[in-house]
Amino acid sequence: MSEHPSPAEPTAEDFVAAQRSPEFESLRSTHRKFVVPMTVFFLVWFALYVLLSIYATDFMSIQVIGNVNLGIILGLLQFVTTFGITGLYVAFANKSLDPQARDLRATLEAGDFAGRNGAARPGSTLAEEA
Repeated sequence: MSEHPSPAEPTAEDFVAAQRSPEFESLRSTHRKFVVPMTVFFLVWFALYVLLSIYATDFMSIQVIGNVNLGIILGLLQFVTTFGITGLYVAFANKSLDPQARDLRATLEAGDFAGRNGAARPGSTLAEEA
């Protein structure tokens, strides 16, 4: 037997209330502020690489070192960029997202969302509330 009682199991109403809470909206906003710009940056960078490969073959064929041309270097930089963005996201999530998510989870498991932020009234179902 464990020394600590297990947290109460959140109900569907608790999850709905949590989703409507300012804390959850802040978490989603923080997530979007990182993900959207990074996604746009990477898609533009990838599209530039593809377009250069299609329309600027002379440019991409420029020899840099021996038989290594600019196209190969830019292609390898796609991988470097992917791993770099992943590393940045992990650091960002550890610093900004995880603490917010931990607090939100603790609040949810403590049952503090019950009856707040538009959750269903006690004794009713979500379908009746809609």
